[in-house]
Amino acid sequence: MNRKFIEHHIFSILNSIQTKPLDVFLSHYLRKHKNIGSKERSAICEPIYGMIRWRGLLDYLCKGSISWESRYEIYSSINPLDYIHEINIPAHIRVSFPKDLFQCIEEAFGEEKAIQLCLLSNTKAPTTIRTNTLKTTRQALLEKWKEIYDVSPTLESTEGITFHKRINFFGLPEFKEGLFEIQDEGSQLLAKLVQPLPKEHVFDYCAGSGGKTLAFAPSMENKGVIYLHDIRDFALEEAKKRLRRAGIQNAQLMYYDDPKKNRLKHKMEWVLVDAPCSGLGTIRRNPDMKWKINPETIERLCIEQKEIFKKALEFLHPKGQIVYATCSMLPKENEEQTAYFMKTFELELVKELKILPQEGGMDGFYGAVYKRKPI
Repeated sequence: MNRKFIEHHIFSILNSIQTKPLDVFLSHYLRKHKNIGSKERSAICEPIYGMIRWRGLLDYLCKGSISWESRYEIYSSINPLDYIHEINIPAHIRVSFPKDLFQCIEEAFGEEKAIQLCLLSNTKAPTTIRTNTLKTTRQALLEKWKEIYDVSPTLESTEGITFHKRINFFGLPEFKEGLFEIQDEGSQLLAKLVQPLPKEHVFDYCAGSGGKTLAFAPSMENKGVIYLHDIRDFALEEAKKRLRRAGIQNAQLMYYDDPKKNRLKHKMEWVLVDAPCSGLGTIRRNPDMKWKINPETIERLCIEQKEIFKKALEFLHPKGQIVYATCSMLPKENEEQTAYFMKTFELELVKELKILPQEGGMDGFYGAVYKRKPI
């Protein structure tokens, strides 16, 4: 493998990312540079993710001017974990997190747990898929793949399969046939807080590209209606492709400015609010995000979460259930919001799901199911 070729692309990427999300930028870059083979992609991407994860520590260790080239030189010669017990180095630097963000986590969990969670956030996330039970079963996929790939069933989700080595999922015939979607096990469990019966009506208020809908829709047996709503039209267009591939026929796109939206108020048996959040529970998948988040951003998000929930609640049938979900691990975005919703909107807590990031396992998520208090 040509080292100069690899390093050229590493620095070309790192010096060009700017404000774009890392995964999006990498995807576009690799599509543009078709001369980069699969093994070379790994050799390029792994140190990029590693350096962004450990940027705080690398900057501390830099003796002269800080650049991606100087960070790379240090990263190539150290094991970041060797510095974890160097108590003369501040804790937030040892775990390579911004100081104010580390303090937010520390306030919530204490220093020892905060260090553990930050270290977990610097590891590679597992690759997990969710079986589309409208078209197949987990056992059928496991039987098909067991001699080809290193796979195992997830421990808690009944539909998940973990791949222990990365492959190109999008090229698999099973993916093109809609037999599975890539989804973290924790996200699968979160989506299953929505438990609609056939013929019921569901409003996925912050649907994005439909990941949660794809997980709970099979239980409806293509009966009833799921409305996918989002302020981003491009995300809903992506959802349309995924729904078609999965064979989900009882879903409708509901664009933000659609006048028909008002007719749905007070009629939904289920409403899902997968709220915009800090994403701290999934930061190992998007390590660049931790350098963009600050306490002011989190405060703004908390205000947005309250506003979005209030609007989504208008669509709930008096006897329906509403689910609030985030991919954050901060109580400020989770348990504290639940307390606010229950007090402000006269709601009862039906069920609560709390998942912290796990080594080699799930990402961090929070979910709560509420219903209206009886009059």
